[in-house]
Amino acid sequence: MEDKKKQSTAKNRKNDTDKRAFEKRDRKPANGSDFKASSRCPVFKKCGACQMINTPYDKQLRQKHAHVAELLEPYCKVASFVGMDKPEHYRCKVHAVFTHDRKGNPVSGIYSEGSHDVVPVDNCLLEDQKADAIIASIRGMLKSFKIKTYDEDNGYGLLRHVLIRIGKNTGEIMVVLVTVSPIFPSKNNFVKALRKEHPEITTIVLNVNDKQTSMVLGDKEKPLYGPGFIYDTCCGMKFKISPKSFYQVNPVQQEVLYNTAIEMAELTGNETALDCYSGVGTIGIIASPHVKEVISVELNADAVKDAKINAKINDVNNITFYENDATKFMQQMAASGDKVDLVFMDPPRAGSTPEFITSLKVLGPKKVVYISCSPDSLARDLELLKKSGYKAQKAVPVDMFPFTRSIETVVLLTKDTEEEKSAKKANGGTKKIVKDSGKSASSGGQAGAKTPAAPKVAPPPKVPEKGKATDADIIAWVNEVFEITVTAADISNVRSKKGTGSSDKDMAVNTALKHFKML
Repeated sequence: MEDKKKQSTAKNRKNDTDKRAFEKRDRKPANGSDFKASSRCPVFKKCGACQMINTPYDKQLRQKHAHVAELLEPYCKVASFVGMDKPEHYRCKVHAVFTHDRKGNPVSGIYSEGSHDVVPVDNCLLEDQKADAIIASIRGMLKSFKIKTYDEDNGYGLLRHVLIRIGKNTGEIMVVLVTVSPIFPSKNNFVKALRKEHPEITTIVLNVNDKQTSMVLGDKEKPLYGPGFIYDTCCGMKFKISPKSFYQVNPVQQEVLYNTAIEMAELTGNETALDCYSGVGTIGIIASPHVKEVISVELNADAVKDAKINAKINDVNNITFYENDATKFMQQMAASGDKVDLVFMDPPRAGSTPEFITSLKVLGPKKVVYISCSPDSLARDLELLKKSGYKAQKAVPVDMFPFTRSIETVVLLTKDTEEEKSAKKANGGTKKIVKDSGKSASSGGQAGAKTPAAPKVAPPPKVPEKGKATDADIIAWVNEVFEITVTAADISNVRSKKGTGSSDKDMAVNTALKHFKML
């Protein structure tokens, strides 16, 4: 999801999602006019970041739900997506690449998906509008201060990137100027001029990245104005955010995500919880009032340092931080005979590892709350966890990244006790399943935390009896969920593995066949 998920490059930020398309791209609108002209974003095709910008929001949630449900269906039922009331301009971490055109005029924007070609962007429907305005002001100031932008081809120039981080709930704003040299001409006057245009800026940091790398931030940095960091709040807790800190880019849905994770755990206050891949300690600190003790383990030294500071800021005394590999740490705990009741795990996009899951099995917590930013790696790990004696009870997808393909999901897994195993054996290997009450996953959690209600989304078409869907059923479902038109011939070609010649159609038909239990 940059500490545990590593500092994202511009390219990776725009590749936040699995590469499977959920919508038919480059389609023509009903009136037959050019799609680019009808797009909500003028650089939609060049950029590639907001893959679903032209899909109505309720349709986006339907398409994403179909994808995650397809992958997780063998393990548990997937609840409705928890969406946003206002899904635009949610990114409070905004990165701009700086370069210049053939005439030497400064240009700022983002890398085109899968390349280092810069697409000029002034206003983005995903990004915080104040952040975009600050970036535009910096671009407009460069000529008067005789600051040249960096040229990747020849290595000349000074300014490479600008990173803006905004505390959504505190209003604090950090501006990070990424340069190839620690020498910034007229830096005091530059800071003064920028703050004159945007007095709400609370800190400005100079970060030096003089390496030939795709990483945005370098290792050296110093504040030019203010403390060099900002604060924001989440679920009633306060967190320090420095240039390299991992902090979710969508603070509104971050509260929903973490409240959902804590609510699903059904904590009693007596648990010892292990927070793995803990980053700056966000989940563990938010969970700390609801448990007896939190043990937090993170490999990144900078993240652990930030986590300890965040615990002090919030007067949290029942959490201990360890700088260690989570797998090794659990192995050591199990070897020492230590036990935990619950494990929170929030691994990077690639998911966990077989070694981690083996260690988890040995440690044997009763519950596992898995927060995933990739349904593909999540499905793979759920299979491994199933073999280790854990059953997925429910999954709640939270829309952290509207208008993109990205999917964040929280899954609760439980381990059978010896009593439950005996009861299941006595009942012929069956176990009564208690159906979900339908209570919103975002309604509880930290006291005093306010989370937005999910927009109402129409349910998907009803599923005919297993294996008895007709071509007409499949065609209607694909059109309803994916807005793609397929034919009976397309269905036949997918079934025979010939394919339709369109990866989007193949994906949509395959998903439908699995949905209708026909594969």
